[in-house]
Amino acid sequence: MASFSSPNYYCYNNNNNKKLLASVFVSVIVVTITVSSGVAEAGRVPFACDPKNGLTRTLRFCSTHVPIHVRVQDLIGRLTLPEKIRLVVNNAIAVPRLGIQGYEWWSEALHGVSNVGPGTKFGGAYPGATSFPQVITTAASFNQSLWFEIGRVVSDEARAMYNGGAAGLTFWSPNVNIFRDPRWGRGQETPGEDPTLAAKYAASYVQGLQGNGAGNRLKVAACCKHYTAYDLDNWNGIDRFHFNAKVSKQDLADTYDVPFKSCVLEGKVASVMCSYNQVNGKPTCADPELLRNTIRGQWGLNGYIVSDCDSVGVYYDSQHYTRTPEEAAADAIKAGLDLDCGPFLAIHTDAAIRQGLISENDLNLALANLLTVQMRLGMFDGEPSAQPYGNLGPRDVCTPAHQELALEAARQGIVLLENKGNALPLSPTRVRNVAVIGPNSDVTVTMIGNYAGVACGYTSPLQGISRYVKTVHQAGCRDVACGGNQLFGSAEVIARRTDATILVMGLDQSIEAETIDRVGLLLPGHQQELVSRVAQASRGPVVLVIMSGGPVDVSFAKNNPKISAIIWAGYPGQAGGTAIADVIFGRTNPGGRLPMTWYPESYLSKVPMTIMDMRPNPSTGYPGRTYRFYKGPVVYPFGHGLSYTRFSQSLVLAPKQVSVSLSTNLKAQRNSTWASPSLRSKSIKVSHANCDALHMGFHVDVKNEGSMDGTHTLLVFSKPPIKGNNNEEKKLLSFHKVVVAAGSKQRVNVGVHVCKHLSVVDEFGVRRIPMGDHELHIGDLKHSISVQIQDQINN
Repeated sequence: MASFSSPNYYCYNNNNNKKLLASVFVSVIVVTITVSSGVAEAGRVPFACDPKNGLTRTLRFCSTHVPIHVRVQDLIGRLTLPEKIRLVVNNAIAVPRLGIQGYEWWSEALHGVSNVGPGTKFGGAYPGATSFPQVITTAASFNQSLWFEIGRVVSDEARAMYNGGAAGLTFWSPNVNIFRDPRWGRGQETPGEDPTLAAKYAASYVQGLQGNGAGNRLKVAACCKHYTAYDLDNWNGIDRFHFNAKVSKQDLADTYDVPFKSCVLEGKVASVMCSYNQVNGKPTCADPELLRNTIRGQWGLNGYIVSDCDSVGVYYDSQHYTRTPEEAAADAIKAGLDLDCGPFLAIHTDAAIRQGLISENDLNLALANLLTVQMRLGMFDGEPSAQPYGNLGPRDVCTPAHQELALEAARQGIVLLENKGNALPLSPTRVRNVAVIGPNSDVTVTMIGNYAGVACGYTSPLQGISRYVKTVHQAGCRDVACGGNQLFGSAEVIARRTDATILVMGLDQSIEAETIDRVGLLLPGHQQELVSRVAQASRGPVVLVIMSGGPVDVSFAKNNPKISAIIWAGYPGQAGGTAIADVIFGRTNPGGRLPMTWYPESYLSKVPMTIMDMRPNPSTGYPGRTYRFYKGPVVYPFGHGLSYTRFSQSLVLAPKQVSVSLSTNLKAQRNSTWASPSLRSKSIKVSHANCDALHMGFHVDVKNEGSMDGTHTLLVFSKPPIKGNNNEEKKLLSFHKVVVAAGSKQRVNVGVHVCKHLSVVDEFGVRRIPMGDHELHIGDLKHSISVQIQDQINN
């Protein structure tokens, strides 16, 4: 989501919040009510199809015994054209004659119910909601069950707020774009740089949000955004409203589209949002190949497609993609857009129909997708108290269990980057007092990142540390910009007088955010100087904690022998201070892994943000992106993370070869399956292989060699037999979280499917299986699998 761009429709206040001009577009009235145990009290405007409403109870679209598609068609048949047009925008109008209230489609739940978007209102019985760590932080847990559980809790609170009239049921989350460039201000919202990790996160969180309702019912409707190849906000004079992302078929298929495909196929998401940018010269919200053919056609979306806010207006007003606004409206609807966040379709669709650019039936198809989702949510089933989840209310928001989950998520997402000489964990009995220093040392709101709501409460790092030992505090810098060194002397003084020093440094939303891409990877302002001076002055161990969404080049600290340990906390949510302290003092054994590469500052000089290519280009010196293609120096690699204990792995069961048989009708045409100039060894198309019997099982024993219980993340990568700049160095196949007590071991079953895991994408966007020796990296182990055509093995 983002700022509206059309000055004719919107204005901005001083905080850059979006405000709808009442004189141009009438907003939906949110009715505030009092609730008891989640049940709406008398006096509220009736919900659609309320049995008490004699006006509608006999209408067919209100009958829950009739199939949803029949109900939808009945309702559409009762609507006038002007009513239909005003129902395909985010603040849909009321239709009083049919008992239908106005509805605001735009709510957000990226890592908790958010106050971004007009669909959610905090206050009264709902003063706040559980604020989990920012997505990049929970992604570092590499824990699918955690992501699902966070989604389940967030949707409990969302449903409770809906029952109380404080929220809608359509939440435009998660953001599953690939964190391609380390400068991207919104990288914090994403699960990181790897397509497999992002895909698993997307499916898990969506499933948690939407629930497992019988009969295709939805608890809430999630939305995966921003489709596609969207990861530039405002860099070097180029903004997302004008950016044309030039993307190869290869990169689209094996990188940018992967999380969205998983959202639809695995997560069964109810919505996908198209983005502001163009892809190869076409606005995504006006591209039928992307929307109608791919999302709805190939992947089979059962839901609606929504624009990022005022995207249709953007490609008309800013990108000048069409001659007239009516053509812009028609292009969006014909491409497969169902809902416009913004007023553009409400204003121009009628004229587009009168001019013959689209038909009323085209509009009906879009409206049917919207109404179907609303009916799956139960929004046309009357009073919610009689429906599933209707008992949820204020008592189900900010519960102790929910807040404990937020704390556990923060603990699991924290990454131990350095621990020289096993300096951590600190002992509260040996370390009697600690200097706590840094611009992020006593922050609260900073910890929840962006697209957050109103937290239930906060524990700052200083507060968390103070629960273990006596603390002396000095910020050192007034804010993360750290524009001067006036407070450095005071910080050095307390570092000299205490048994240990904890520096909490990093970024906040003034440095990285929506509309703000970073200009560099170093700590802002004079933060590095503060860290170095305090470290030099400190008489005890020095712990550097980095709070950020994106990677930070902390090479200076990594190479400074006076800095004992480095921790990345991401944006750890409302309980972040407790989680940080628990890791530092050993209550929690860290198990997080980096979901993105930490590059040196020098990397940026070779990589303009506008180049979307994942693969390197030796002729231009372009080094490629992410661990999959970039071979140069890094500060910390993708997947890096230390523990207070030691783990070892051993292979117990490991197949060494597998034969691939062709589909029966293709065996006679085998030679036609080989050709692909970029695949240097022989390969076959996945679509030509008989994939059903190509699953292999590996058994891996993980042993805890140390004296402390711990959680180990087993990362499984593959390296294909083909070489060259177009091919991945390695790629993540799967990951497995396992808890291992000190001195014991646990067996992990790792499944590898040849078609899914060992295939690669060629330059035409076609997935192929290379023949030859594939190298698996299972934790610290390497194992080779020979993949051959069946008759080659038989011969």
